Amino acid sequence: MKRLLRDWNGIKVLVIGAARQGIALARYLVLRGAQVMLNDQRSLEQLAEARLALVNLPVTWACGGHPAELLDGVDLVCPSGGVPLTLPLIVEAQRRGIPLANDSQIFLDACPCMTIGITGSAGKTTTTSLVGDIAAQAVCAEHTWVGGNIGTPLLNVVDLMQPSDLAVLELSSFQLEIMTSSVNIAAVLNITPNHLDRHGTMEAYRQAKGRILTQQTAADCVILGRDDPGAWSLANQAPGAVRSFGLQRPLAGEVGSFVQDEHVCIWDGQAAHPVLPLSRIPLRGDHNVQNVLAACAIADAARLPIESMRAATEGFKGVAHRLELVGIWHGVAWYNDSIATAPERAMAGIHSFSEPIVLLAGGRDKKLPWNEFARLVHQRVDHLVLFGETADLIYQAVGPLTASGRPYTLERCTTLYDAVQAAARVAEAGDVVLLSPGGTSFDEFRDFEERGEAYRKWVLELT
Repeated sequence: MKRLLRDWNGIKVLVIGAARQGIALARYLVLRGAQVMLNDQRSLEQLAEARLALVNLPVTWACGGHPAELLDGVDLVCPSGGVPLTLPLIVEAQRRGIPLANDSQIFLDACPCMTIGITGSAGKTTTTSLVGDIAAQAVCAEHTWVGGNIGTPLLNVVDLMQPSDLAVLELSSFQLEIMTSSVNIAAVLNITPNHLDRHGTMEAYRQAKGRILTQQTAADCVILGRDDPGAWSLANQAPGAVRSFGLQRPLAGEVGSFVQDEHVCIWDGQAAHPVLPLSRIPLRGDHNVQNVLAACAIADAARLPIESMRAATEGFKGVAHRLELVGIWHGVAWYNDSIATAPERAMAGIHSFSEPIVLLAGGRDKKLPWNEFARLVHQRVDHLVLFGETADLIYQAVGPLTASGRPYTLERCTTLYDAVQAAARVAEAGDVVLLSPGGTSFDEFRDFEERGEAYRKWVLELT
């Protein structure tokens, strides 16, 4: 693995993007003697909160744009995850031969303990959180740290980590596409169309995801989803051992997780070891069975005991903004699935319910197809409420309503708040109101978490 400099003293670093990743990286580097310039297109006034997080630290701020002269004398450029590599400033940095890195890269180079990294088009957050809970149940690690693309950037706590600890990271394609190091145990859950507005083509997207394992060594391990052709296509690229998860039993000699006799099981290459019945999985949806299978296969690769897999899974409450029950009022169950930022993930949310559905969909489009989503809406959604920039696009995909088929009503709104009000007007006792947008939040909110919190607030206000 190619590692960056450990001695940052005097190194000039340009960090692009003053969100949580950029702030964490700026703090980490400047405390180690680096000369850090933090660049963001927003104004100083708009960055008041970010500046407060770095108060009294010698960080230079360059706001209001991305002029090329910021690169003069710079040794390293670190774009935050939300900053595309097509940004002219980054293109110019590459032309000048200035290396790129990010907070995850620098964390992995500094981390003293075993690392697990989990990526995929869907299920990353749930699987990462569940693996963290399994590890916390076990006694194999002194302390388990969970972060990466979720929660607190692990650079904030890397100085507290010990060699006996375990770090579990969710890793996005945005983070992976420029990384030159990897984790000890990597997992690719699935690779389906996503973020094509960023990567352009499915092949570029697949290559970005694949970097989680192509940067490994022969001593490392990767877990791949057997049931997903995109993930499984990476098997021959792995430098180290390959394990898998899926509904069917692995082939003889292979190791992984599968379903047998309505139980999640671990296959050690010769025999099956039951973990728990499917009926004991507290999460809705077939996709969550896959997430549990993935988490157990990853935990087994990390030598975590089956007892910990069972206890953590049975007690797992899910993650915020992923099929999260906000509450039930007047017989209507309101669910927050704001993390569903692709049509495929919205479809998984729809499939999770047998009850009549009032669906809130919209946000900003990611250049993904909506036809399969539209087909499912006609099959399973009673009332469709659209909002945000992509409302018209989804409306066109769904097409005109018919007198005899679903959805029975369709309403277009400008904002999510208006969509909540519209859903409240049509929902009846026994219905599920489901925010599963299929689009990103960036037309109206900072991220899917802010969107989910706003949804929760407005739903609670209905009572």
